[in-house]
Amino acid sequence: MFKRNIKISGIGTYVPNRTVYSSEIDSLIGAKSGWSERKSGVKKRYFVTDETASFMGAEAAKRAIEDASIKLEEVDCIVSGSGTMEQAIPCNAALIQKQLGLQHSGVPSFDVNSTCLSFLTALDMISYAIESGRFQNVLIVSSEIASVGLNWKQDESSILFGDGAVAVVVSKSNGQSKIISSHMETYSVGAHLSEIRGGGTKLHPREYSEQKKEDFLFDMDGKAIFKLSYKIMPTFINKLFKDTNLAMDDIKMVIPHQASASAMRIIRKKLGVNEDSFMTIIENYGNMIAASIPMALFESIKQGKVQRGDKVLFLGTSAGLSIGGIILEY
Repeated sequence: MFKRNIKISGIGTYVPNRTVYSSEIDSLIGAKSGWSERKSGVKKRYFVTDETASFMGAEAAKRAIEDASIKLEEVDCIVSGSGTMEQAIPCNAALIQKQLGLQHSGVPSFDVNSTCLSFLTALDMISYAIESGRFQNVLIVSSEIASVGLNWKQDESSILFGDGAVAVVVSKSNGQSKIISSHMETYSVGAHLSEIRGGGTKLHPREYSEQKKEDFLFDMDGKAIFKLSYKIMPTFINKLFKDTNLAMDDIKMVIPHQASASAMRIIRKKLGVNEDSFMTIIENYGNMIAASIPMALFESIKQGKVQRGDKVLFLGTSAGLSIGGIILEY
C-alpha cells in the first residue's frame, strides 16, 4: 500500500446566483406539487444564468487559495477535475487559468475527466506528482454545469442535478495528512447506461437536428446503474481497505458522490454506517457531478464534522461504469 503524504490545505466553493426549488421543477415537468422532492430528495439546487464553468471555477479557486493561506503565484499546477466541458477546445483548466489572471504564467493546466469521479481521479493521480516533488501546490477545480444538458422528458434523472464549483489546494504534508489507500475500477458493460451521445466525433454538432436533439442531452438508466454498482460494491470496498489495517469503524466520515437520496440510503445501510458518519448534501445542492464529493467535504468541514487527523472515505460511481474510492487522513 503506497501512502502519499499530501493534504488538502485549502477549499473554496461557488454556487450560481439562481436558486431553483423543487416546486419550480414540479411546474417545469408538469408533476404534482412535491413529487420531485419526494422522488429525488432534492429541495433546492442552483442553476447558472450567465455564469460560465471557468468563471465559477476561478471564483472557487480564489477562495481555496485564501483558505490555504498561500498566494496565487504559489500555485504551480491547475487541474480541472470536471465531468462537463465549457467548450470542446481548449480544456477547462486553461480557461480557469485565464480567469485567474495567470494567462502569462506558464503554469501547467490540464483536465482529468472521469465524469462524476473526476475530482477523485484528479486527487489520486496528482498525489503521486506531489509526493515525488514534481509540484508543491496544485489547484484541483471541479466546476459543473449540468442544467444546460438535462432532458426534461426524463423526469427521474433531470430532477437530480445542480450546478456549482468547488476547488481545493493540494500540498505536500509532513505525514499527518495523507492518502492511505485509493482504488478505481471500470466495468464498460455499463458504458451506455449514462451518456450524452452527441457532441463528439461520432455525432458531431453538424449532425444536430430537432429529430436528433435528445442525442445531445443527458441520458441515464438510473436503476440499471444502481443495480450494477450495488453488485460490485462489496468486493470493491474489500480491495480499497486491503492492507490498510483499517475497518469501516475507523472512518470518521463517509463522503459519497451525491447520486440520489435513495441510492445513498441503500449504500449507507450496505456499508453498515450510521447517519451521523455518512455525509449527505443532496437536499440543498442536488447532484453536482464531480463537484458533489468536494462540496460534501466542504460542508463536513464547515459543520465541524471533519477535523484534521480524521479519516474520511470518498466513494462514488460514474459513467463508464466506474467505481472509485479514496481513504484520506484529512
